[in-house]
Amino acid sequence: MTDVTLTHPAEGVVLATLDRPERLNAITGHMFDDFEQLAHDLNRGADHVKGARVLILTGAGRGFCSGYDLDLAGDLTSLTATEMLNLQERAADALKAIHDIRIPVIAAVNGAAAGGGLSLALAADIRLASEHASFVASFSKIGLSAGDLGASWLLPRLVGPAHAADIALTGRTVRADEAARLRLVNRVVPADALIDEAIALAQAIARNSPAGVRLSKRALQANLEVPSYAAALELENRGQTLLTRTADMAEALAAFLEKRPATFTNE
Repeated sequence: MTDVTLTHPAEGVVLATLDRPERLNAITGHMFDDFEQLAHDLNRGADHVKGARVLILTGAGRGFCSGYDLDLAGDLTSLTATEMLNLQERAADALKAIHDIRIPVIAAVNGAAAGGGLSLALAADIRLASEHASFVASFSKIGLSAGDLGASWLLPRLVGPAHAADIALTGRTVRADEAARLRLVNRVVPADALIDEAIALAQAIARNSPAGVRLSKRALQANLEVPSYAAALELENRGQTLLTRTADMAEALAAFLEKRPATFTNE
């Protein structure tokens, strides 16, 4: 990958670092490709991420992600409508790929998450923020819409429609403490402890049944979109039925009764 660096800080944990610190990790076309490749590799269990149970996303240097690189944005107005749609769909596909990764995704937001960087943070399942983190729906400040890369769908579901409108329409900066009050992030931690806290959280998730976590994530995401309580129950019923057929469920139950840690095989 060109602009994303992978490390393995703990068993079952992959740390993906956006690695353009000189540009506050602004997104390029290469980075969109990196996101899709990362999602594909994690979902397929590629050798370099084999056994991954949780993905952590963070940024190198003092920024998380400042959105689409504005040095490239000047070219957008010269594209035809079809060319612009192709680029937009490429970007949207990349963030959807991150959102849809089978394993949980934690965003460790170390600095500014602006524009597409905000959308990237929103695509994660859980967000931890350092006290230096900030969140900006900066789209309208450069003549674009906050209906971009999933932000208009995800943001109201996290903070409610009124707060989402305030953030999106003003383009103002939301600091870490306010983000926590609005439930935009799960919690704020000291900057020097951010990655350690994210790894500890990832390890707590990774200790659980891989299939149970995977289907829990799927249920939480899918049931944001189903039309009724009955439809949600139907999806849950199918998931629970499937899990009782797995060796890991039998192992988890035996470990609980025997008061010992479970050993999961993802079978």
